[in-house]
Formats: sequence, C-alpha cells, structure tokens
Amino acid sequence: IHTVKAALSNPNRKKYRLLISEKSTNLLSENKEEIPTEFVPRQKIDSILPSDSVHQGIALLVAPLKYEPLDGICKTTDKNALVVILDQITDPRNIGAILRSASAFNVTCVVIPNKYTPQMTPTLAKSASGALDQIPIVNSTNISRTIDTLKRSEFWVIGLDSGSKQVLSETNISGKIALVLGSEGSGLRRLTKEKCDFLVNIPINSRIGSLNVSASAAIAFYAIANIQKI
Repeated sequence: IHTVKAALSNPNRKKYRLLISEKSTNLLSENKEEIPTEFVPRQKIDSILPSDSVHQGIALLVAPLKYEPLDGICKTTDKNALVVILDQITDPRNIGAILRSASAFNVTCVVIPNKYTPQMTPTLAKSASGALDQIPIVNSTNISRTIDTLKRSEFWVIGLDSGSKQVLSETNISGKIALVLGSEGSGLRRLTKEKCDFLVNIPINSRIGSLNVSASAAIAFYAIANIQKI
C-alpha cells in the first residue's frame, strides 16, 4: 500500500491504471490525479500480477521513473549532503531496504550502476515501501568516474569495508559525503576501494561475522547524520 500511495503522490511518475480490491475501497482517497480506477475482486489482481507477487488489495500500472543526472545533483547539494553509491549490490530487496533507510535519513540521492545491479523492478519498489518515489536515483555507467565527479564537487568518499580498522562513528570528517556500499558477498571492489578517501567499518560482535548490507547501510546513515551535526 505504501508503494502505491507514494507513486500516486509523485508528480514525476506517469500512472495509467489503478486496481483496487472491492474490499479496500477506502484506498480511493489516495488517487489525487484521478487515474482510471477499477474496483475488482482480489482474484483479478492476482491474475494480472506475476505469480509470486504479494499485494494488499491494490496495484498501480506505472511508467519507470527517469534517472536523475549526477551533475544536477552536485549543483544543488548543501554542505551536509549524503550521496550513497551501490557497488554491484545484486539483491533487489536489499536495494529496496537501502532506499527506505535513505529516505528516513534524508539521503540526497542513491547511485545505482547500470550493470550487475537490478534495476527498478516491482520487487525492488515493494521492498522500498514508497522510498523509490521519494529518493532521486542516479544511473552510473562507471562507478569510478562517478566518484571522480563527486570529488570534483567537494565530496569526501567513504567506503564501508568490514576489513578496515577505522570505525565510522569515530571518523573526523565534515561536509559533503559520498558513502560507497559493496556487494553482499565480496564487498567493495579493489578499484572502488582505491578511489575512496576513507575506508571505515561498523564494529560488531565477532561471532556474527558481518551484517546484511541493508542493515549496515541504515546504521551508517544514522552515524553520518550524527557526525554531520557535530
């Protein structure tokens, strides 16, 4: 429901058709743009969506969102901007969860590579719980060049790396920050690490080994928000 509500309230999202279960008529009030709406049996929505979809009695047919240009983001950021770069994260649910946390902590934008990373699929959108329509997404053809562009715009580039001895919350840094998150299995790639100004870790109990990347992202967003307030 949150995903559909966010899309309906996003003026930059093209919307074509809204399906609502006959038992969920109260959801109609969210349709501010008077998108063609059909009240149908829940089984009708089941038959239209993919077989593995889980819904709450509402579905919206939309066009994909347009990516934001990085140059435009750089020109409009303030002194405490936080840009998040995803370095080949492959699970759309992880990306969705990261977007949700990014929205909660007022992240400026999220950079997603156009290769080896899922694009903005329904699964990703559902996991983001509305954040896909709230956070600007930048599509990168080359992460290394993206980092160079951010550095020219006076961003500090921090890589989250479990092998680093520098603790994120103890890092003395201020100003605009670009946080790089590595893939679920191998973490940051070698070239990406070399491009970072700092590599930092989140200390955890050794018996766990590592956190899911989306959990690490949420902790990092909170830590950076506190660092930038100091």
